[in-house]
Amino acid sequence: MYYYLNGTLAALEAGQAVIDCGGVGYLCIISARTEQKLASFIGKGAKLFTYLSVREDAMELFGFCDREELTTFKLLISVSGVGARTALGILGAVAPEKFAYAVSVGDVKAIKAPGVGPKIAARIILELKDKISKEAGADLSVPDNVTGVGDSGSGNKLTEARTALMALGYTRAEADALIGKIDCSKLGVEDIIREALKRM
Repeated sequence: MYYYLNGTLAALEAGQAVIDCGGVGYLCIISARTEQKLASFIGKGAKLFTYLSVREDAMELFGFCDREELTTFKLLISVSGVGARTALGILGAVAPEKFAYAVSVGDVKAIKAPGVGPKIAARIILELKDKISKEAGADLSVPDNVTGVGDSGSGNKLTEARTALMALGYTRAEADALIGKIDCSKLGVEDIIREALKRM
């Protein structure tokens, strides 16, 4: 229903932010990462991407500092046994690009948050890796316009970077275009993802 709110940050508390849009204050539940990014915007203009959760007993609006965090939140709550609060806890502990990388390479230890043990982390990877692979399709070749592809190891890291970007909501074409703007020869997978996101 709401894609984003763009207004004045009227209040910021632990796990909550109020965005004033035309005299109406919207209370958003936020992650620790978003809270940290909003700290210097109290009384100033701020924009939050949103997700409206509607249940029988409650309606809650969740706010995110960028599109990548919103996409990661949606992926997390699609996993069986992972609720909105757990997803926010993970987002507060793990940046979206690190989460996407962890899923793409199956790194269970990287997905951590209070109340998230190895079993939940393994389930997250199992369910989301399969989902991301289906979205990526069978063609996992490295795009022709990418620099720094000198061996199979480089190709693997570029494939992993692409898969991670797709986990953050970008299409394969968008991911290829972003990676194609970077000299990847001396960068690791996480660095490639970080540089790609900077260029959006």
